[in-house]
Amino acid sequence: MFDHFGDLQVHGVGDEGLYHEDTRYLAYQELAIDGVRPLFLGSSIKDNNSLLIIEMMNPDLTRGERVQVAKGTVHILRVKLLWRGACYEHIRITNHGRETFEADLSMRFATDFADLFEVRGMSRLRHGERLQTLTNEREVQLRYRGLDSETRTTRLHFQPAPDALDEREAQFRVHLAPDKEMHLYVTVSCEREGLPVTADDAVTTYDAALRMAQSERMRVAHARCGIETSNPLVNLWLERSASDLAMLTTTLAGGPYPYAGVPWYSTTFGRDGILTAREMLWTDPSIARGVLAFLASTQASESDPMRDAEPGKILHEARRCEMAATGEIPFGRYYGSVDSTPLFVALAGAYHQRTGDLDFIRSIWPNICAALDWIDRDGDVDGDGFVEYARRSREGLVQQGWKDSQDSVFHADGTLATAPIALCEVQGYVYEAKLLAADLASRLGDDALAKRLRSAAQELKRQFQQRFWCDELGSYAIALDGSKQPCRVAASNAGHALWSGIASPQHAQRIVELLMSERFFSGWGIRTIARGEPRYNPMSYHNGSIWPHDNAIIAAGMARYGFTEAAMRVLAGMFDSSLYFEHYRLPELFCGFSRRPGEGPTLYPVACAPQAWAAAAVFGVLQACLGLEFDPARPRVTLYGPRLPEFIQWMRISRLTVREHSLDVLLQRYRNNVGVEVTERTGALELVVELQ
Repeated sequence: MFDHFGDLQVHGVGDEGLYHEDTRYLAYQELAIDGVRPLFLGSSIKDNNSLLIIEMMNPDLTRGERVQVAKGTVHILRVKLLWRGACYEHIRITNHGRETFEADLSMRFATDFADLFEVRGMSRLRHGERLQTLTNEREVQLRYRGLDSETRTTRLHFQPAPDALDEREAQFRVHLAPDKEMHLYVTVSCEREGLPVTADDAVTTYDAALRMAQSERMRVAHARCGIETSNPLVNLWLERSASDLAMLTTTLAGGPYPYAGVPWYSTTFGRDGILTAREMLWTDPSIARGVLAFLASTQASESDPMRDAEPGKILHEARRCEMAATGEIPFGRYYGSVDSTPLFVALAGAYHQRTGDLDFIRSIWPNICAALDWIDRDGDVDGDGFVEYARRSREGLVQQGWKDSQDSVFHADGTLATAPIALCEVQGYVYEAKLLAADLASRLGDDALAKRLRSAAQELKRQFQQRFWCDELGSYAIALDGSKQPCRVAASNAGHALWSGIASPQHAQRIVELLMSERFFSGWGIRTIARGEPRYNPMSYHNGSIWPHDNAIIAAGMARYGFTEAAMRVLAGMFDSSLYFEHYRLPELFCGFSRRPGEGPTLYPVACAPQAWAAAAVFGVLQACLGLEFDPARPRVTLYGPRLPEFIQWMRISRLTVREHSLDVLLQRYRNNVGVEVTERTGALELVVELQ
């Protein structure tokens, strides 16, 4: 998190810094020329998020009282690249003057090894110890041994070697003839004990890192479907979303995993990773496989109240920072989400429907079975058929659904619900999980289990209609509280019941009408809580704001029940919103104020941007509007009643792949339908269009 100059200027509780594994490895960095900061010309991030580019020039440089070098004589270009635990910087200095340019260029630096949770405001009574700084002619190692007994090192490597170097500053004497340029390279490596310590082995050159990063980005981009439309502004939204997802995705041992968001959630989150993978499943199923592999490997195997862990439960979040390792926070591996476990099972089923990859499903089948056991055992302690939550960790989350603010679940009079709490959407996730797991069980030869799961799903659906439906609301209650009383609040959670399929068809129309009414739909999107509810606040985190991923899930649910026109209105609101955000990037959330002519949506001040499931939202809504489904056994792709909104006249989808087969498809919008043409085919993939 650099400033516009490419520097780090941490003052007080500032959050600038170079972070790795939730630790700030560099807190201060400032480039100066003859002791003063260069003048700012401009900075930008390359469209694919790969590079930060800063352009500056020299101020008037004086010798005594005389201006020795006039302002604007020298151009300074800084280019920063993040790659595999290091920040690579290329500094180019160009003399556009008519005389030889001589000056001192310095880079000052420092670090505090602050834990991310300290940066966010938590105080600590004790810290580890700073170790002796190690230096040689071209390198500085700033070292810290934490209370977790691990040594963390910030290694600054300079090429060429500075003229002077100590633990606070590198100095270069610049001597440039007219029209000549000088190149400097700085690599800041973030290392933890056990990583390489030899400079020649640990430091890759800037050019090599750039080549590797570009090659990896091209590989990832080619592996996904390509999407292009008639609308250049939609294309910018799509390109930004894809680039943000590429930036947030880290390759772990089991495959790619989308980290949740920047700046505070740049790590593995179970719920976020699963829902991002579901939104992206049709374009890139490798993300789902990577998410499933990681979550299977970190599944809880024993009960640990301090971490809200129980056997079979799926991870909420994982941190590798010092405070997590020492237990000052419970988030080293924390399991306090009630929905990650059923969502994990459902993602496995959806992944198989998309790919037919039964071998991989077989490899994680024990994890799926353990998750199903948790749903019926610890997820439903009282045996009433509903999955509930109540935190056990004193430091853990009070609310453990996706709306995890402390005040997000309440009654019609505004009083907060008491635990254990059974959320509306979670019952839907469990319903879908059991149906999809039943299909997997059948394919793996366990017909008895499949029968039990289908029967349990249908019984859950029956009970859900009886206990959650509130006729006076025209919607499902947001939750049942600890006394099994419904929280009769109109909330977007009911839209998730459409997405999972647990909603009854006779209730679906009323839910859609409510969600698209002015109480919910602001013109930009659907609010989390309806206007007029007791805790409604359009500036709140969860009680009246607008979340793109929430809207994408709801739109998919609407299309599932045949309300594709409503889904396209949601898509239109999201597209219009994207036009007002920097880089066409939808943030984690924004305020729920009603749309006003000539004005854009109101930002939520501390929203993550980018955030994975917000970036993926556009792909999820597009799939809903196209009615896109897969049958890898045939192999076949089916479009059920495909629709395009008015602002997209045509859409081209390339590399739509099932197994080794692929299609390029062109969709053309007409007044009452969409024309579909296969423009290229590899293999025997069949395309079917069913009109509705």
